[in-house]
Amino acid sequence: VLSYIRSAVRTCRPCIDGSFLMFSAGVLTASDAASRGRREDTSGEAIRDALTREGFRVVLREVVPDDRATIADRLRLWADQVDVVLTTGGTGFGPRDVTPEATQDVLERHAPGLAERMRSETAKNTPLAALSRAVAGTRGACLIVNLPGSPRAVRECLDVLLPLLPHALETMQGPVERHPMSGEAGTPG
Repeated sequence: VLSYIRSAVRTCRPCIDGSFLMFSAGVLTASDAASRGRREDTSGEAIRDALTREGFRVVLREVVPDDRATIADRLRLWADQVDVVLTTGGTGFGPRDVTPEATQDVLERHAPGLAERMRSETAKNTPLAALSRAVAGTRGACLIVNLPGSPRAVRECLDVLLPLLPHALETMQGPVERHPMSGEAGTPG
C-alpha cells in the first residue's frame, strides 16, 4: 500500500509526452514573529522538506503575520495555483491564532476527518494535541490543511497526513482507477 501511495505522488498526472507531473504545493506560515524576522520559520522548512522528500513540488512559500484577512487572501490566491496548501501556525488558543478562521473563510467543502485523524494520532504522543483547532477542506481543486506551529508537532502531523494526500489529491482531480487501501476498482463513494 505504501509503495502505491508514494508512486501515486509521482505518477498520478500523466502528460501528453508520457512523462508525469508531481503534485504542486504551497507552504504558508502564519507567525507575527517570523513575519517580522524575529524568529526563523523552522516549521515551514520542515513542511517543505517533508513534501519535497515525498515528491511534491513546493512552488509557493511565504510567511505572513497572524492576520485573518491576510491569511484568507493568500489562501484564495494560492488555491488557484497549487494542488495542496499546508499552513503552519495560528491553530492554538492565543488571541492572534486565527488560521482556522481564515481557512474556514475560504473553504468550499470541509474535510474534518483529516484534522480529526491528526489530532487523534498525535494525542498518543502528547495530550496537548487536543488543543489544536486545525481545520482542513477544499477550495476548487485545492486541498488546504492547517498544521500546528511547532516543528515537532508538524512532523508528527505529517506522519499522519502524508500517506493520505496522494489519494485525496488524485480523487479531487477526477475518477481514480484503483482504491489504494482496498484494491477495489473505481472511485470510493
